[in-house]
Amino acid sequence: MTEYLQTAWPILLALVERGIAIGAGLHVLLNKRDSRATISWVGLIWLAPVIGSLLYFVLGINRIARKGTKLQNHIDAMFQRLNKHQALEQERVAVETLEELAQYRPLKELVGRLTSRPLTYGNHVIPLFNGDEAYPVMLAAIASAQKSISLVTYIFDYDATGREFVEALVAAHHRGVKVRVLIDGVGSRYSRPNTLKLLRRHGVPSAAFLPTFAPGGFAYANLRNHRKIMVIDGCTGFTGGMNIREGCRVERATKHLVQDMHFKIAGPVVAHLQKTFLADWAFAAGELLDGDEWLLQDYAPAGLTFARGVPEGPDEDSEKLVYTMIEAINIARKRIVVTTPYFLPEQFMLYAIGAAAMRGVEVEFVVPEKNNLRFVQWASSSSLYSVLEMGCRVFLSPPPFDHSKLMLVDDAWVLFGSTNWDPRSFHLNFEFNVECYDTELNRRLTKIIDMKIAHCREITLETLEKRSFPVKVRDGLARLLTPYL
Repeated sequence: MTEYLQTAWPILLALVERGIAIGAGLHVLLNKRDSRATISWVGLIWLAPVIGSLLYFVLGINRIARKGTKLQNHIDAMFQRLNKHQALEQERVAVETLEELAQYRPLKELVGRLTSRPLTYGNHVIPLFNGDEAYPVMLAAIASAQKSISLVTYIFDYDATGREFVEALVAAHHRGVKVRVLIDGVGSRYSRPNTLKLLRRHGVPSAAFLPTFAPGGFAYANLRNHRKIMVIDGCTGFTGGMNIREGCRVERATKHLVQDMHFKIAGPVVAHLQKTFLADWAFAAGELLDGDEWLLQDYAPAGLTFARGVPEGPDEDSEKLVYTMIEAINIARKRIVVTTPYFLPEQFMLYAIGAAAMRGVEVEFVVPEKNNLRFVQWASSSSLYSVLEMGCRVFLSPPPFDHSKLMLVDDAWVLFGSTNWDPRSFHLNFEFNVECYDTELNRRLTKIIDMKIAHCREITLETLEKRSFPVKVRDGLARLLTPYL
């Protein structure tokens, strides 16, 4: 009997492993819509016994079932009730004024249907460059808060800059302002000591979004809240791509420097920022915030910008931004300019870009010359080669690492926020962006990007073709990891 077991158990284990692999492979085939991701996961599952299946069950399955869906519906109803008349007036003004920008009407209508959010008029958008500009303005806003502060971010370091924010938030809490801070469960672990624990120690209500060390939490390790939103008193908003960390203060920090952009916003679109935060907070902390300190009855016009918040996430907001960006590319007539730290667009995005370039649109990408993620830089070579073949231009931004996320189309459309051009941002992360229709804002940001391009090095097909054979092999192998990066 013992000899029989010694002979049979390896066979039994092999059958169990193959059964698990078959189950995992079937799950991939039934649930993954992207063929590249499907092929990559199936290949990993079958070529890496046990490990491939384990990685898929941990990282490849979207388990997020937004338990806050009912809360989201409740929040939608609150905003519709409070701002119903204003929303109708905003829509009327938008329709009348955008007649001058008829080119963008299909995009406006598409994003409206995708998000169920009105295009708001009367906003004022101020670009803020690096932490040197953004952080003092944000800290001043926290210091001036009278009713409420809502803050969600991916990384909140407890370095010199982080301490300033913690002290400002604690001071606001002690003077009676209602403060809520949400930090991503993975991003919170960048900080030593942990900023969440420090805030809680001072009594500031704080929460981690999908903490991976919570019971069962590791199953959500691949689904991260990458949003950066702060709203003061329900009327002043900040959003963009900037985390809270010393390295973003390029003029002050000495290591791990990061160029980035953030935006201060006033006007009715701030309700879209707040609405997104309230849903995230209800999901993560189980608390529904519906008092007057969080929701304004009316938003006074602050400028001339049309704007709308566009959330993205692996839940009910899935692929809303993808459709938005594709339609923006499709309506372009003259120029598309994109700055992104990570450039791994999926094939359907490359087709849209190629079609724009071939119909005569000038398409330009600004990406970091030296990426902070080595594998991403290697993997992006293939995508860069593809867009260069289509006639696009690619510019390499010199150090410090450029984390800016911005998209401009022709003379009036602007998109900014937290989303990178990679599968993680498009399908796995919770992101938030703002689309704007404003010729003056577009002109100002175009001028800024053109100044950035003037200091960049343009990369060409010849440059990529001159890579050595080992480098090309390395980059090709890294490209196979795109679905996991």
